[in-house]
Amino acid sequence: MNSYLVIRNYFPLFFLSSHQSPTMLVVGIAGGTGSGKTTVVRKIMQSLKEENVGVMHQDSYYRDSSHLPMEERQQLNFDHPASIEFELMVEHIRQLRNGTNVQVPVYSYLTCTRSNDSVPLTPKEVLIVEGILILTHPDLRDMFDMKVYVDAEADDRLIRVIRRDIVERGRDVNTVLERYEKTVKQMHDQFIEPTKKFADIIVPQGGENKVGIGVLTSTIRMNLTRYSIGNE
Repeated sequence: MNSYLVIRNYFPLFFLSSHQSPTMLVVGIAGGTGSGKTTVVRKIMQSLKEENVGVMHQDSYYRDSSHLPMEERQQLNFDHPASIEFELMVEHIRQLRNGTNVQVPVYSYLTCTRSNDSVPLTPKEVLIVEGILILTHPDLRDMFDMKVYVDAEADDRLIRVIRRDIVERGRDVNTVLERYEKTVKQMHDQFIEPTKKFADIIVPQGGENKVGIGVLTSTIRMNLTRYSIGNE
């Protein structure tokens, strides 16, 4: 895999005419399971003022499966686009752009159900949307002003998946490997890897790519500066 940053087809908002009303910059960050998307988002957030940037995680929008027995829930394919309620994600982004607060669902991997609780998300100058499947849905994809794909070697992704699923999701190694062989790898090849073609920016090596994260952060920061000027 190339270790350099790939930038294509992207003309950031701050290149638009100065008389145009500033708007929320929506950044979609996709990539395979274990590619380092969460690390990229965290490092971007660390470099920016938290009050200016909101984050929406695709994992919050998994469809509720409380109507299924626990044994069936544990067999769900979380890497298939059908598992995500994309319509609600699109509607929430639309509401945020219109200045309206939204209530983001809370999903539990331990029970494979949505909680009765929700988390408020308020409109920000920049919204980062993160998830493995976010570039597979045309309507959601069209909501993004900047589309980013975080790339990583399959071996590196598998190691991260094993560590995460054991610590955060209570799975054992054999269960993680079985799921990887049956669904994760197949879904990655079928649905996730092909969405790389939609990306404006490709960031190899995930959270270890300091240059790529620096470019993303600088672009977002320039948009924040433009937003501030436009609202003076």
